[in-house]
Amino acid sequence: MGKRELVIIGAGPAGLTAAIYGKRSGLDVLVLEKGIPGGQINSTGEIENWTGVLHASGAELADSFREHAEHFKADFLEAEVKKITVDGGRKVIHTDEGEIEAEAVIIATGASFRRLGAPGEKEFTGRGVSYCAVCDGAFFEDQEIAVIGGGNTAVEEAVYLTQFASKVFIIHRRDSFRADRMATERALTNPKIEVIWNSVVEEIAGEDMLEKLVLKNVRTGEVSDLPVSGVFVFTGMDPNISFMEGLVESTKGGWVLTNERMETSIEGLFAAGDVRDKFLRQVITAAGDGATAAMAASSYISEQLHIQGLLLEPEQVTAFFFSSIDEVQARLATKIEEHVTGASKKVVLLDGYKNRRMVEKLGIAKLPAMVEFRKGKIQRSQQVGSLEEAVKFLS
Repeated sequence: MGKRELVIIGAGPAGLTAAIYGKRSGLDVLVLEKGIPGGQINSTGEIENWTGVLHASGAELADSFREHAEHFKADFLEAEVKKITVDGGRKVIHTDEGEIEAEAVIIATGASFRRLGAPGEKEFTGRGVSYCAVCDGAFFEDQEIAVIGGGNTAVEEAVYLTQFASKVFIIHRRDSFRADRMATERALTNPKIEVIWNSVVEEIAGEDMLEKLVLKNVRTGEVSDLPVSGVFVFTGMDPNISFMEGLVESTKGGWVLTNERMETSIEGLFAAGDVRDKFLRQVITAAGDGATAAMAASSYISEQLHIQGLLLEPEQVTAFFFSSIDEVQARLATKIEEHVTGASKKVVLLDGYKNRRMVEKLGIAKLPAMVEFRKGKIQRSQQVGSLEEAVKFLS
């Protein structure tokens, strides 16, 4: 089993940006990728909101992200992650290529397009049913096709598909789109696009290939057939977290909860990009998450190595844990430091506020406290409230 400082799971915009920032911070970085680097942006035909680039395809951006990470010499391994185990702070990623231990892990696995769940969807996937306009749009040259959904992805991809298809129907269960105004205007003014409002797909049917959609109007209950050669499903997304369900705190839908530092509920595990519970899922927000997660991971690793050198490696050491935001405790720390200056017995001062997870891990119930370590293990500890009590503990 190999051991790395930072392992990033996922090679989309979040993961690749994290790799760049991680390497620039001097970390040993390994990126685990599954499939084509770049993630979901590979399925986007046009990207016009990546700052500084007026126009690019998703595939072009994905290639540039990967090239940038390789320039800083991030390591890549094509592997499928089966699970992550955390035991006593030890983090192990189990993959089909073996086990990897990491000081810190960034989950950047993104999200996948949600399946429609209609009869015939599974049977005709690859035979008329698609979830990637860029991948399959060219197969429907001069044919009539449909797009299901009403968000930005559905509306934007419908416009993209008009480059190939003779007609594109957008099927939406409501009477207005959720997409932003610019995307909506482009769709509604495109002569090749026709919107079928207030309708859902009851069945996807055909012989060897998809031939029609059976639609139901949710207001009138009327059922009708729509002859099409293909259908592209864009009805939402689900987080790619099957390998870590139940490991960290998440929403009911599975989206990973983090703080502003991209820290999850488990120390040393970070999440970035579309896998997070967040307001906006875009390439630019995923990249920002990746940068934040990498810098937070770098800080965490440095902190852990520093504390390990101070407390766990020496034969014997005494530490005073205090809170820097408590004025009384901070003054006591200064007094203890002055008292032991020049003495034979040294005391390591550790800010328990900044290192609160370390305090929790060590089982220190209340600050301020003196703790004696021997060969990395706590021998004794005591809450102290005065210099006299601290001196007594040291004697």
